[in-house]
Amino acid sequence: MVLKKPNFYITTPIYYPSDNLHIGHAYTTVAADTMARYKRLTGYDVWFLTGSDEHGQKIERAAKNKNQTPKEYVDHIVSGFKKLWERLDVSYNDFIRTTDERHHKVVQKFFQQLFDQGDIYKSEYEGWYCTPCETFFTEYQLAEGKCPDCQREVEKVREESYFFRQSKYAERWLKFIEENPEFIQPVSRRNEMVSFVKQGLEDLCVSRTTFDWGIRVPFDPKHVVYVWVDALTNYISALGYDTGDNSLFQKFWPADIHLMAKDIVRFHAIIWPILLMALDLPLPKKVIAHGWLLLDSGKMSKSKGNVVDPHVLIDKYGVDAVRYFLLRELPFGSDGLYSEEALVKRINTDLANDYGNLLSRSATMMEKYQQGVLQTPGAPEGPDEELIDLATATPKLVEEYMEKSELSNALAAIWQMVGRANKYLEETAPWTLAKNNETERLNTVLYNVAEVMRFATIMITPFMPQLPKRVWPQLGIEDQTEIHTWESLRWGKLPVGTTVKRGEVLFPRIDLKTLEQA
Repeated sequence: MVLKKPNFYITTPIYYPSDNLHIGHAYTTVAADTMARYKRLTGYDVWFLTGSDEHGQKIERAAKNKNQTPKEYVDHIVSGFKKLWERLDVSYNDFIRTTDERHHKVVQKFFQQLFDQGDIYKSEYEGWYCTPCETFFTEYQLAEGKCPDCQREVEKVREESYFFRQSKYAERWLKFIEENPEFIQPVSRRNEMVSFVKQGLEDLCVSRTTFDWGIRVPFDPKHVVYVWVDALTNYISALGYDTGDNSLFQKFWPADIHLMAKDIVRFHAIIWPILLMALDLPLPKKVIAHGWLLLDSGKMSKSKGNVVDPHVLIDKYGVDAVRYFLLRELPFGSDGLYSEEALVKRINTDLANDYGNLLSRSATMMEKYQQGVLQTPGAPEGPDEELIDLATATPKLVEEYMEKSELSNALAAIWQMVGRANKYLEETAPWTLAKNNETERLNTVLYNVAEVMRFATIMITPFMPQLPKRVWPQLGIEDQTEIHTWESLRWGKLPVGTTVKRGEVLFPRIDLKTLEQA
């Protein structure tokens, strides 16, 4: 009997196409991709969604300034999104655009249902509006009369709007969080959200009349649906919610993880769950807010213009190195500091010295001492058992970290094993064993190191998906896919008689002095 795979649905935010994406956006999507790849590797049926949030006044104005229609303007930028995800080897199942007809239909049904049940009403809005941030602020929220987020000028806006009765659901939301403390992660973000709601939740402006670029309110076409109802609904419109074919919705909703940077957690952790509550739909299982990748000058921001282009880094260092740096450098729930020097140090230390050097040294010795053919190991002795115990324990440790979305810690656990294997080579000194004709002991040591390389490479696969195809030929197992799987992480699966062939250096060291002079 074939067992049915468990389902797993993960989303990134849908990114705003006001400009090209930066390395911070790349982190979010690469992190989600790593989780999706890990789940596929461990036997899940995965749906991974990303996309673009394309409506609003900011887009309308930017397009006008370029003498383009809003759709022409966003089409060009969204094609750039997809190109970046292709270069970063992001394995999304679907890319939702808020300009898609499938999305329009669901948003209008969603809005109509909320209106029909009395949760949306018409009133008038007056307040300060930041166009770059697509956000309203009260007088006391402004920072010296400017947007508190991007420090730009704000506009006084007064217009007829529809409002969602968000305040009606505040107590229900608080009760849900109390009963489901794992819903918002990390804990620091959950505490912030609870404090925010307890201070008093206002009703939410959900339509605008001062611009046209958006989805029309079905019962009042002079209004367009405002960004948060429009954008957040993507997570179910992409699954075909309330359409003729809602099989994906039935299969994958509720989402297992909504992943995003901490600056938009409020919309995902408060507004989106309350909208779902209002329609009696299941809530996502987790909303995870990661930290920022900071520069010395502070938060990276398109509006500030202090962004790092991931294409440039991929061109210089390769996709695997860039992915590794991003995922290793940002501890779960905390901010990380980006600098090109830090990236190069990670490449030199972790990828070149530790992982790459372990493969190169071991393959070289197998070719030199065993004609490249892996021999039968003898009984464990000396440091063998410590290495084997660590290797066999590491997959379980990685699983525990991945279930907590602690990607940096998962990589650290793998690298602890790699580091132990490098130390093991120094302790056992295969070159001395060969010189003294201690053949059986030599065979054992080289087999153990090769098997650690197989373990490490399998576990690295979700993080650095292009790496295995460069490693398996060197280990001589490129066609033996049955020992590339997570299930094969049992010691001794690497076949004796395998022909090892040292190949190109995986990660050449980079001269920091050259970098400083560039």
